[in-house]
Order: sequence, then structure tokens, then C-alpha cells
Amino acid sequence: MVEVTLWGALGQLAGGKDKVEVEAKDIRELFRKLAEQYPGLAPLLDRGIAVAIDGTIYRDTWSKELPKGAEIFLLPRLAGG
Repeated sequence: MVEVTLWGALGQLAGGKDKVEVEAKDIRELFRKLAEQYPGLAPLLDRGIAVAIDGTIYRDTWSKELPKGAEIFLLPRLAGG
């Protein structure tokens, strides 16, 4: 089980929760289970979201394992340039 902090509007899409606990071994499974538990998150998860694990941001690295006790944040991707 990992604790995930939902940053910004992501918390609103999860019923107003800013932290959730999910049983997941990697980022791919985390996204799948979050979409099942909080369907409002599914569109953002499909479009792409950044995952910070212990301060390192991962994008498109869905097989990255989630260490027990890690600090995990989900962040909406920033667009622009």
C-alpha cells in the first residue's frame, strides 16, 4: 500500500481528497487502480500525469516500482513553451 498526494485539481476529482492510499506495485498499476476508484481522474490519467517519487519526477516510465514508504505525488502535466 502506498500513500499518494494529489496535487492541485487532482484532489477535487478524487472527491476532495488530497491524499489516497492505493495497493500498487508500479506506476501503471497505480494509474489503473486510481481510475477504478476515482473515475473522475481517468481522463487526466489518460492524457498524462507526472509522478514524483521521493522528489524525482517520472513521465512515461509506467513500469517504475513504487518503493514502500516512498513520498509519492501526482501532478498535472504543465503545457506550454
